[in-house]
Amino acid sequence: MTNFAKKNIWLAAGCALALTQLAATAAQATDYNVGPIQITAPWARATPKGASSGAAYMTITNTGKTPDKVSCVSSDASAECQIHTMTMDNGVMQMRPVEGGLEIKPGETVTLKPGGLHVMLVSLKHPLEQGKTVKATLKFDAAGSVDVDCPIAAIGAAAPGVPAGGGTMMMQGGGGGGMQMNKP
Repeated sequence: MTNFAKKNIWLAAGCALALTQLAATAAQATDYNVGPIQITAPWARATPKGASSGAAYMTITNTGKTPDKVSCVSSDASAECQIHTMTMDNGVMQMRPVEGGLEIKPGETVTLKPGGLHVMLVSLKHPLEQGKTVKATLKFDAAGSVDVDCPIAAIGAAAPGVPAGGGTMMMQGGGGGGMQMNKP
């Protein structure tokens, strides 16, 4: 066997392993339905020890004929659970709670993802550990409440289905930017 063939076999084996791990993470996620609301691909990121907050992500679709609003009412891993928005203002990341709930219009799909809307887990009771799950209770004004289990991916993991390095919330150091979490 030539060196070229051996390298290709190792490359193929490495790709197969990476795809298997990605599929295993995606397979752990469960989809949820509550009334006309569909919740797909829930997940969270692991946090370092000592972190005071964490985040969870998912896609929410309203298949109904009327708008609905969602809020996060509790989590097994944190003292508070909120839907947040994230924006950049003059190089400073600002996160704010979405007051009164996040509206999802009929036929609309909203993706909660790194760098945008997300479930903020405030005052963590313990670190979020890769390979475990975090439970969040979401309340919809019309559809009702649902408990969502979010599989926890690695610290800095990309969203499922996004290439590594894509769809991540990056913190800049060395004076290049910062983060600010604003309370209402």
